[in-house]
Amino acid sequence: MTSRRSIAAVTGLALAWLLAPLTPPAFAQNAYITNQGVYPNFSNNVTVIDTTTEKVAATVEVGLAPAGVAVTPDGKKAYVANRAVSGTVSVIDTATNAVSATIAVGSNPVGIAITPDGSKAYVANQARHSTVSVIDTATNSVSTTIDVGPTPFGIAVTPDGSRLYVANDALSGTVSVIDTATNAVAATITVGRHPVGVAVKPDGSRVYVANKGNGTVSVIDATTNTVVATIEVGLAPFAVAVSPDGSTLYATNLNNTVSVIATANNAVSATIHVGNGPLGIAFTPDGSKAYVANQFDNTVSVIATATNTVITTVGVGSSPIAFGAFIMPPKPIVRLIDSPTPANRRQHR
Repeated sequence: MTSRRSIAAVTGLALAWLLAPLTPPAFAQNAYITNQGVYPNFSNNVTVIDTTTEKVAATVEVGLAPAGVAVTPDGKKAYVANRAVSGTVSVIDTATNAVSATIAVGSNPVGIAITPDGSKAYVANQARHSTVSVIDTATNSVSTTIDVGPTPFGIAVTPDGSRLYVANDALSGTVSVIDTATNAVAATITVGRHPVGVAVKPDGSRVYVANKGNGTVSVIDATTNTVVATIEVGLAPFAVAVSPDGSTLYATNLNNTVSVIATANNAVSATIHVGNGPLGIAFTPDGSKAYVANQFDNTVSVIATATNTVITTVGVGSSPIAFGAFIMPPKPIVRLIDSPTPANRRQHR
């Protein structure tokens, strides 16, 4: 018979093994950089950067003038908004880095965001009718269209998926708040001039809007949908991104800098010099690095967030924008455990 002491020892070892910290395996966590090109020579490709090696892993041909991009929460697909007048969204299969579908949306689509459950993609159509297209990602078809403010540009969804914030790039700038349950505008918030980039804090409490017209970032209380602070940053801020832990906000500025903002006090704590004409920015899932697309020198600056310094520069395509959440999330780690069998049980007797 098995003693109680031996059973306890085996049980203790099993629990220790099960509860031990998991070390993620090495795998490519790609950044999808949209290269828009310059009128009249618009580009039609996306540069794929392996963030573990900082090397270009692939180049994917998409639609004309790609701008906005968002990777699905499961990391399996990247949705790319092609900014041509007859706008489309290209769907990239990240396993093969090939386009698996093309979806017709509104005119001049720019910003794109995907719900946390991955079921919908929202696309801001900048020109003509000022709308947001709602894509059912299961069928890759447009399920509805929402009227918003003039010239919608940036777009972001809350962590619980209940609301969508759309920055309307007009002189008297506003943000449209969409209730995703009804796909209707629930509120309109006045912010700075020409708002473009928008990001939501990971806990959902704050929304940050880059106002390129007056060099500021508006801070919105997501509970009341009111502006609670305005932060002065660099020249013509374009994109904003919040670190995964929510402590830091980065804003790209046209004067070749990134403003580092502490979200605890809404104060600029550092300024980082990057490439020429920085636009899109995104953090790696662990928050250790941030990637910045520089439109005028066709590069991506890689920032080490611990030191707020550029550690390397990667050459990409023509006039990169990379506007959105363009870095793949971490892959889930699954540990398989043999289920108890009579044979296994006999081995411990």
